[in-house]
Amino acid sequence: MSAILGTFSPSSKCIPSFNPDMAKTEEENHKNNNGGGGETSDGHETEKLSREFSCTSVCSTEHEDNGEEEETDVETDRELELGPQFTLKEQLEKDKDDESLRRWKEQLLGSVDLSAVGETLEPDVQILSLTILSPDRPDLVLPIPFEPNAKGYAFSLKDGSRYHLKFSFRVSNNIVSGLKYTNTVWKTGVRVENTKLMLGTFSPQQEPYTYELEEETTPSGMFARGSYSARTKFVDDDGKCYLDINYFFEIRKEWPSS
Repeated sequence: MSAILGTFSPSSKCIPSFNPDMAKTEEENHKNNNGGGGETSDGHETEKLSREFSCTSVCSTEHEDNGEEEETDVETDRELELGPQFTLKEQLEKDKDDESLRRWKEQLLGSVDLSAVGETLEPDVQILSLTILSPDRPDLVLPIPFEPNAKGYAFSLKDGSRYHLKFSFRVSNNIVSGLKYTNTVWKTGVRVENTKLMLGTFSPQQEPYTYELEEETTPSGMFARGSYSARTKFVDDDGKCYLDINYFFEIRKEWPSS
């Protein structure tokens, strides 16, 4: 269950590469510098050579801030230099004589009403709702921001039940590139799930987009039930955050009464 809650995943391991020729050269240099003996003339032990291997993990690092952990991307040594931004109208005017580019832009933009396109550089993404779909259950549509019930929960799920999530969002002003969904879940202060999902690139349009996640199963059993806290974010490639929401939900033995 990766959308809201899942099982623990094993930590990634970095295995350094080893060059036997390099190690052999170091060993010969070590013997030459010390005359082949194990001790120097002044009675001190020779310093043993050791090599520390470094590795880069494709997994993200985690930082703790006031007891709350958040996953951040690993930064590369070389920063990516982005080109200048253009409004949607300017992008349409660029290379308009190139037939292949024109067709590609039309395919990307789809049903955009060009007469309603503004001159704003920054795209805007409005996350409208989250829907929980489960077999033989009515769809649970949760407008954003969530409205908690009397117990403070945004929603409740039955343990061991199948379900999947569907997001509804609207894009305006400009193309949003690399929209990403992240969801982190804690139980009794321990992080039990951290999901990162690339949704894609979307052009502005009046009709909302919908995106459905894969079907998952809630954990089952006495220890799986109870209160969970979660944090959901939607961020694009430029680091612009369109939604950052904290909430509580519960997993219980039975579905709540309608």
